[in-house]
Amino acid sequence: MPVESDAELRELLGLRTVAVIGCSTTPEKDAHEGPAYLLEHGYEVIPINPNAEEVFGREAYDSLADVPEDVDVDIVDVFRPSEEVDGIVDEVLEREDVRVLWLQLGISDPEAERRAEDAGIHVVSDRCMKIEHQRLHAP
Repeated sequence: MPVESDAELRELLGLRTVAVIGCSTTPEKDAHEGPAYLLEHGYEVIPINPNAEEVFGREAYDSLADVPEDVDVDIVDVFRPSEEVDGIVDEVLEREDVRVLWLQLGISDPEAERRAEDAGIHVVSDRCMKIEHQRLHAP
C-alpha cells in the first residue's frame, strides 16, 4: 500500500540520507530548491545528475547504481519524468539499503510503484518532500 497517513510520512521523514535523482544545479528549479531545503534541515543529500560533477559542493553521481554500496541510502527522491520511474525502480531494487521511494509532485508510475512495494519498499507518490516536511514539522 502507498504511504498516505501523516504518521507514516513523519516516520519516513525521520530517515536522514536522501539520494536525489535529477538533482539540479540550477537554483531556480524545484529539483535544486527541494534538496537545498533538505540539506538546511539536517539531511544528507546525495546528488544524482549525470550532467554535473557536483551539486551543493558534493560529488554528483551519474545514477543510483554509481553510488558506492558502502554509502547507505534511506530514501530515493525522484525529480525525473514518470516514464523513467520503472528504470529507477530497477536500480532501487538492486540495492539492499533503500527503504523509501519518494516520487515528487506530478510523478507516478503505478506498476513500478507496485514492484517497489512488493519488494518491501515504502512508496510516496506525487508529493514533495519539502512541502511535507514543512507541513508536518512546522513549529
